[in-house]
Amino acid sequence: MKTVIVIGGGASGLMAALTAAKDKNNRVLLLERQQRPGRKLLATGNGRCNLTNSSCPIGRYHGADAAFARPALERFGPEATLAFFSSLGLLTVEEPGGRVYPLSDSANSVLDVLRFALAGADVELHTSCRVESVRRERGGFAVSCENERFFADALIVACGGAAGGKLGGVTDGYELLKALGHSRTKLYPALTPLLTAPEYPRALKGVRADAAVELRLGREILAASAGEVQFTERGVSGPAVFDVSRAASVCGEGAQIAFDFFRGREDGVLLGMLRVRRDARPELEAGELLCGMLHNRLGRMCVKYAGLPGAAPLRTLSDGELRRVLEACRAFTLEVRGTAGFDGAQVTAGGISTAEFDPDTLQSRLVPGLFACGEVLDVDGDCGGYNLQWAWSSGALAGRLGR
Repeated sequence: MKTVIVIGGGASGLMAALTAAKDKNNRVLLLERQQRPGRKLLATGNGRCNLTNSSCPIGRYHGADAAFARPALERFGPEATLAFFSSLGLLTVEEPGGRVYPLSDSANSVLDVLRFALAGADVELHTSCRVESVRRERGGFAVSCENERFFADALIVACGGAAGGKLGGVTDGYELLKALGHSRTKLYPALTPLLTAPEYPRALKGVRADAAVELRLGREILAASAGEVQFTERGVSGPAVFDVSRAASVCGEGAQIAFDFFRGREDGVLLGMLRVRRDARPELEAGELLCGMLHNRLGRMCVKYAGLPGAAPLRTLSDGELRRVLEACRAFTLEVRGTAGFDGAQVTAGGISTAEFDPDTLQSRLVPGLFACGEVLDVDGDCGGYNLQWAWSSGALAGRLGR
């Protein structure tokens, strides 16, 4: 009988433990530092749990060597993930963009079926068990917690990353692997709100809009996305912003974020609508020009951004001024002053160097019998279910223990 210890009860650790337990010659222990496993999982997708995406191309992943993720994703991709959860009794629904959620619209459903599976697989779950050290011993690993000590023939480190500190994000996994000889890249918060110059966002707090988004540094476009944007008191958030936030974290100061609130629509048609509004209701204030086209507060703010007085009658606006308003809606640009940090991030960019692990097994090239999976490695994905798919894929691969 081989003793397998999995450190970390998040998505990848749960999958690794369940996969390892399929081999009845394995005794599997799952060590979780919190009172119950899967706490961060409950917060994903705003509590709905975007558990995968029906299409997970490698281009959606990042890191020093994003292609490192390919073998795991090919071996246990979205189709296998959905089949696995279906076998546990979970019903799912696919939404636009390929995002897959539980039919219940609740992350609790995903965690519940995983907990039932753990119990059925006889995985030994140890909660409130923070691993303080790991060292090589007798061809295996001595794992020490505050009040307990374990021995493992094989060890899987699935401690997650530094993101979401309030939900359990830690740097423990990095430290444990560094103590075993591994190295770590620089860490950045990803899938996180951006902090911007406050004048416009503060007045737009709570407003949601559909937009094309570009992150720029001078004339260079660092990243681009499209979808929902949400204004906050201190900046901008929402899935489209999350997709460019990694680049904002990495580039540091000097970036700007630009929004096109009329993506996919022709300027000529839009300008014609503005002229009709002006000519049909000349007595209206300029602040009402975009009524019916954008959220009222956002429309007023775009008029202000264009440099026009909101109280001016529409009849006083020239065609040139109408074009300025349209341009403001097409290129509403804010100075980026930082991110919400790791506490506000959903994912960590960076991690343990993937060059030190075999992509076909996720076994360490430096320490035989040592495996790692999930966010602790230098792999992160875009917003839309890609990070949880990496967790399931890498956990399933690590749990095979090189088989």
